[in-house]
Amino acid sequence: MTKSRPAVYAVIMAGGAGTRFWPASRALRPKQLLPLAGASEETLLAATVRRLSPLVPPERVIVVTGEHLAEATAKAVPQVPRAQILCEPAPRNTAPCIAWATATIARRDPEALVAVLPSDHFIANEDELRRVFDHALDAAARGHVTTVGIVPTRPETGYGYIEVGDPLAGGAGAGGGAKSVVRFVEKPSAEKAAELLAGGRHLWNAGMFFFRVGDMTALVERHLPALAAGVAKIDEAARSGDETAAVKAIFPTLPSISIDHGVMEKAAGLAVVPGDFGWNDVGSWQSAWELGQRDEAGNVLAPGAIAIDAKNNLVRALGEPASKKVVALVGVDDLVVVETDDALLVIPRSRAQDVRLVVDALKAAGRTNAI
Repeated sequence: MTKSRPAVYAVIMAGGAGTRFWPASRALRPKQLLPLAGASEETLLAATVRRLSPLVPPERVIVVTGEHLAEATAKAVPQVPRAQILCEPAPRNTAPCIAWATATIARRDPEALVAVLPSDHFIANEDELRRVFDHALDAAARGHVTTVGIVPTRPETGYGYIEVGDPLAGGAGAGGGAKSVVRFVEKPSAEKAAELLAGGRHLWNAGMFFFRVGDMTALVERHLPALAAGVAKIDEAARSGDETAAVKAIFPTLPSISIDHGVMEKAAGLAVVPGDFGWNDVGSWQSAWELGQRDEAGNVLAPGAIAIDAKNNLVRALGEPASKKVVALVGVDDLVVVETDDALLVIPRSRAQDVRLVVDALKAAGRTNAI
């Protein structure tokens, strides 16, 4: 039976630099435009659009990215109409991104439901993801700004958490798995993370939000009035056919603040749906190794790479053409080796987060052509 609810639109946030994936990730080819998870050559952004398609067709997908990534983004998701790729002239964090996209959707459909999603995550169980999203959209249609929280599997210090309250009024049939949000918790210490995990009432905050356009517009007006005023000026210009100039002039002046700090932590009546669908934020080369197809020795190898007496390594050959060099490992364990046309990274997997230090060093040396 088809559900009677407003049309659903998706806003996919596709900015960011992804410095932890250097040398594959560069200024003009950031993380979301790379095939970093699993065996597929599908980029993370393309995967995000594809797995949404049973719920949100491409003609109702809005992708928000940086001006400098417009061409690469359009190439990665050719099924999304070019007019629906919104290009920020300057990075201003997630609240301006979401507010601008919401206003864009509201002009087209003032009754729309919106799903806001990051572009650079991996999902193992896509059917379960869509089931959870369906519950989140039901809760949003009932007037609750809703998030999806990831059921934690370890005491993680790198994520924020969401404290979960009681089920929504109306019962499971009305709200699905949705529960009230008690509060958002900042990234915790190791001791606090272990406490949150043991308590069983906290979920990881994965930055996914669901709402009616009017509800989000009202929250931004209440909690971020300067942002609301700026977006209103852009919206007014768009209605008169002069949006491009207005965006260039106004968007860089908007307050740079996350939707979490600017709106969600201040709003009442929020809901959360727990999700357990093999989520991974693909945060480093360590994640790429975890999600890759490992051989009997635990290696994730590029085509043509050779491993002799070597275990638990990751080898990625990303030059043009790929694997034009033979990468051979002998007697080494737990390494990340990434080769591109102009760079080679070798680092212990245990220090995968430290790749950003290479980017910092290149910036300090003025070698911007390498980043």
